Amino acid sequence: MSWTPGLEGYVFILIAGFLATDIWRWLGVLAGNRLDESSETLNWVRAVATALVAAVVSKLIVFPTGELAASPLWVRLLAVTVGAVAFFLGRRIPAIGIGAAIATLAAALWWIGF
Repeated sequence: MSWTPGLEGYVFILIAGFLATDIWRWLGVLAGNRLDESSETLNWVRAVATALVAAVVSKLIVFPTGELAASPLWVRLLAVTVGAVAFFLGRRIPAIGIGAAIATLAAALWWIGF
């Protein structure tokens, strides 16, 4: 097998990324198997995870970075609203809500001439 010069960095990133994330995933699986689904601990974990997702989405809407920062606030709010409605009307399938939000964002930006 021949080794391509410069490939070492990619191999290092792959190994470091695996070690940094997958160990915690496996430990989570092992610990999660021992939790009762109706326990207060798991309810707390779900609440924290939901709050973190809500915080990230809110930050992207109110204080966006990159290309999204150039879009008007009302476009971002419209996309999130349409995505949420589509999510709940679409039997709570995340892909439906995400797809609707992205389509709305793209259509609104095209309509206003971005």
